[in-house]
Amino acid sequence: MRTAGRDVVVVAASAGGVEPLRILLSDLPADLPAALLVVLHVPPQGSSVLASILDRAGPLRAAPAEDKETVRPGRVYVARPDFHLLMSEGKIRLSRGPQHNGHRPAADPLFMSAALDAGPHTTAVVLSGTLDDGAKGCEAIDRLGGAVAIQDLAECAFPGMPGAAMAAVPTARALPVREIGGWILEQCRTPVNMEGQVYDDELQREIEQFLHEAPALGEPEGELIAFSCPECNGPIYEQKSTTTQRYICRVGHAWSRDSMINAQSDSVERALWVAIQRLEERLRVLDRMRQAAEGRGQNLSMRYFQEEEERTAEALNTIRMLQSRIGRTGDAQTRG
Repeated sequence: MRTAGRDVVVVAASAGGVEPLRILLSDLPADLPAALLVVLHVPPQGSSVLASILDRAGPLRAAPAEDKETVRPGRVYVARPDFHLLMSEGKIRLSRGPQHNGHRPAADPLFMSAALDAGPHTTAVVLSGTLDDGAKGCEAIDRLGGAVAIQDLAECAFPGMPGAAMAAVPTARALPVREIGGWILEQCRTPVNMEGQVYDDELQREIEQFLHEAPALGEPEGELIAFSCPECNGPIYEQKSTTTQRYICRVGHAWSRDSMINAQSDSVERALWVAIQRLEERLRVLDRMRQAAEGRGQNLSMRYFQEEEERTAEALNTIRMLQSRIGRTGDAQTRG
């Protein structure tokens, strides 16, 4: 039976987020009248040990989430690698749906699904992490009556995610991680009013993409723009709100502003590395041809191959400088 307070807590973290998660769990009591659903960005091929780390952190039982299990208070449900973690009709749902912000699991699908399912009963917490996954979900939770808190940026190893959440929800509470557990308990005791609850058809359509095994392709909401999806190269639609920009393709891959920039940088860097490999290969071929022409006394051919080597080496150096600059930009974006 649903409590009067906020009894669904969704938590997101990325780089530098494991220790804050452990501290947060250590500060929560065994009789917490709320369920925690946790997403940490992990590689799809990895075997996450996060659930066992969190299970040892405090009195709450933490375990990898199971599809269609009922969400119960006093439990911690941890996203599995390569599966989105969602909430629907009071149950856990696992989905291999399209990546969001370059991740699966990602924070935004969890936060948006919880906002739809629990409305003002939802509490969101964003801990240390890079880029801005979770900002769109925090905006949805706030709009549908929930509460949002972030880890104090000054103590974050990587302040990108909590900073983006604060920009999306300026009223979010910024707290040291040692104070977030107490804030969650306050939210559990805060009565919420379900009357006049806002319903979001667009959000519902987006979450349904994850809940169906083979969702039909459709035209996303927003304006078709001259970008392509970094994941599938499909057309991209731009969605704007007062605080966020978002990009989504027909398949369902979705990107925030910062994650789109980062993904495009990755695509460009991969293309530059391919170009570097091809030019280095061309230099080796031209060198062999020049030496062969020189051995046969074919001076005209030798000069031609030598000139081509010089032009190719110049192009190679230019692309190497571009690759270096792109790499430094990506490093700075990741630190943010």
